[in-house]
Amino acid sequence: MKINAAFVLEQRLRRAWTQEELAIASGLSHRTIQRVAKEASGSLETKKALAAIFEIDIADLNYEDLPTVKKYEYKTVEMPFKFGIFKQRTPDIESLLNAEGAQGWRLHEVVLPASSNMGQSEKIIVIFGRELG
Repeated sequence: MKINAAFVLEQRLRRAWTQEELAIASGLSHRTIQRVAKEASGSLETKKALAAIFEIDIADLNYEDLPTVKKYEYKTVEMPFKFGIFKQRTPDIESLLNAEGAQGWRLHEVVLPASSNMGQSEKIIVIFGRELG
C-alpha cells in the first residue's frame, strides 16, 4: 500500500532520527523504513507502527497522487481552398487527416480565414495537436 514518504521523512527529521533510529523506535526493520523512504510503500502494519510512533492518525500517512499537468503541442497546416461566390473546390481533407493521424496528431480545429478577396477564401488552416509524452 502507498505511504506518504515525504511526510514520514518530515516527521523523522523533526525528531532528528536516522532511519535506523526510526526502525528501532517503531519496531520495524531498517529495510522496511528504507522501503518506505525509497518506494513509498509498506503494509498496513507498517502504517500503524509509524502512526503510533509519530502520534498521528493513520490517515495522515495516506499517499495522494498529485494530478499531473498534461502538456500538448500544436501545429498548423495550410491547405489551398477555393470557396466563394465564383469557385467551389473542396480539398482532400481526409488524406491530410489520415497522414497526420498516422504520426500521432489529432485534429483540433479547422479554420476558414476571413478574406477580403470578394468573399473568397483561398486557404483553410487545419490545427493539429498531440499530448507530449
